[in-house]
Amino acid sequence: MITAEKNTMAQQAKKLMEQADTLAQFSADEGAITRAYLTPQHRAAHDQLAQWMRDAGLETWQDSVGNQWGRKVSANPTQPTLILGSHSDTVTNAGKYDGNLGVLLAIETLAQLADEAFPFHIDVVAFADEEGTRFNTTLIGSSGVAGCFHPQWLDVKDADGISMADAMRVFGLDPQLAGCDARLAEDTQAYLEVHIEQGPVLEAENLPVGVVTGIAGAKRFQCQVKGMAGHAGTVPVELRHDALCGAAAMITCIETFAQQHGIVATVGQCDVLPGAVNVIPGDTRFTIDIRSLSQATLELCTVDLLAQLADIARNRNLGFDYQTIYQAEAVLCSEKLQQQWADVVETVTQIAPRFLPSGAGHDGLAMTKLTDIGMLFVRCEKGISHHPREQVMEADVLTALNCFVEMVKRFR
Repeated sequence: MITAEKNTMAQQAKKLMEQADTLAQFSADEGAITRAYLTPQHRAAHDQLAQWMRDAGLETWQDSVGNQWGRKVSANPTQPTLILGSHSDTVTNAGKYDGNLGVLLAIETLAQLADEAFPFHIDVVAFADEEGTRFNTTLIGSSGVAGCFHPQWLDVKDADGISMADAMRVFGLDPQLAGCDARLAEDTQAYLEVHIEQGPVLEAENLPVGVVTGIAGAKRFQCQVKGMAGHAGTVPVELRHDALCGAAAMITCIETFAQQHGIVATVGQCDVLPGAVNVIPGDTRFTIDIRSLSQATLELCTVDLLAQLADIARNRNLGFDYQTIYQAEAVLCSEKLQQQWADVVETVTQIAPRFLPSGAGHDGLAMTKLTDIGMLFVRCEKGISHHPREQVMEADVLTALNCFVEMVKRFR
């Protein structure tokens, strides 16, 4: 009997890999995976997820911001609802598993528990937008659920000049109702998510899964260094106000600062103007992404780092300005849920649980405003994510499924 049960679970893990392949077909780009909020691909993927939810015996519906839900209905719900989920949208030219694997695992977990009775409803949610690919506004789906959807987002426009409000109307949603069906804290027991690690730690330690301790806070800035453009052949080096050289010194400072203070900081974009081969750069613009699991550390390091960049500009007689383009506070996963995940991992794998933080953002950043959050990471090959080479092993998916099933059982 035990062998038969293991074989059945292994078959389900194989099915999950095949379902991930199916979802990958719902893409705006042929030969690549790109699925953004309120697009035909969003609709098609959620229609498919809804069918798989119904196949698992769940009741289904779409909410006011386009999230897809499924519910394992309790015959006698005496306790708040437990929510499982992740996101279904992707970055441009994405991999198959970021977010999507977590949704599929949640659905299959409830399929495995179809004959089990619980004193509460269990909901699965596929959040419609975590990445912010279309509107450069992240966590739209989970913010709608957690009661922190910002009405001003409705005015944000995509690259084609279409506002979020107009896109909602085309999709069949009423923008005036966005976020109206947010959950209440007293009606919510917890939020659980399984997600690929998007980092190399588990693979380096040969572990299939790990318990997430928290999600790093992040601040992003658009910076501008102003100098003086000039002829590359006639202005002596000592008399130049080269914006690119100033930016280069700042970027080196950012790397050194991050190493010294135990944070991560990244310059992901850099534009040079006027951008001619024979002209001294007069204007350089670059981004900074700063992250830390400690919000206090993030705040202090941000102030110190920006002050150092301003000093570099002053010493080089350059102008320096910046504006905040994104920020999210660091959140810690519930200690109780961390311990529950740890006990489950040890039971399922017979291996001591590995605790690790998440440097990437997740829907838990929004959901923590509603309820306790608990996350489990799944090993991914070489830590590669947000890339077509994103890969997981079927055996690890099986381990994650077993852990998820056992975790939900422990809430009963």
